[in-house]
Amino acid sequence: MLIDPLKLSKEVRKIVCKHSDGVELRKYFRFRGGRWYGGIATADCVGCCLKCVFCWGHLTRDNPRKHGQFYAPQQVFDEIVKIAGKRGYDMLRVSGGEPTIGREHLLQLLELVEQTRYTFILETNGILIGADKKYAQELSKYSNLHVRVSIKGCTPNEFSRLTGAKPNGFNLQLNSLKNLLDAGVSCHPAIMLSFSSKENILRLVDELKKIDSRLVARLEEEYVILYPHVVKLLKKNRIWPLRAVKP
Repeated sequence: MLIDPLKLSKEVRKIVCKHSDGVELRKYFRFRGGRWYGGIATADCVGCCLKCVFCWGHLTRDNPRKHGQFYAPQQVFDEIVKIAGKRGYDMLRVSGGEPTIGREHLLQLLELVEQTRYTFILETNGILIGADKKYAQELSKYSNLHVRVSIKGCTPNEFSRLTGAKPNGFNLQLNSLKNLLDAGVSCHPAIMLSFSSKENILRLVDELKKIDSRLVARLEEEYVILYPHVVKLLKKNRIWPLRAVKP
């Protein structure tokens, strides 16, 4: 049975988010530095509204009650800023799950980052932003924010096959880009191309042009990384990429 990502996001939110004494808490399972973007400090959150067959974080995604612990925005901020300071990074991000599920928590975290020199990269599947343009408008308040929308596949059917979600979720991903651009938020699309034919890739490029031709120039190609646990997941789902990269 195909999942409804909007419904699933509400269910997951009840597990990974909670309110305590005026503070919005969110579950995280790891804080780390890494080479992405030339060096970035990362907080890995728990919980997502998609079930991607290539997800490297599927163990925490599928067991949100079991993994991670709750952190306040200030605690998350302190952890990633400490990592960035030690390593000389200029960028911060939340990854591992879907950051937008914890809306108020995320906005409180961005308020803290706004007072610094750091650039915050919001990595998202775009589903919730595509469903609510007010979300994009709220994000437009932050001057040092850049949003990376990770689009799963190049067509609604590919999206459904890769995520286990209803095909119309694909249009929400594209709509998130429109909402972000309309709100004046810096953003770009990252497209999972490992499972797509050249014909479908060209179709997606045409769809991006309809939104804004600048998106095509900003398009980031994304490919499956064959970590051992990802290989097991792909085999379990009986799907194999046309293109992939080794760890």
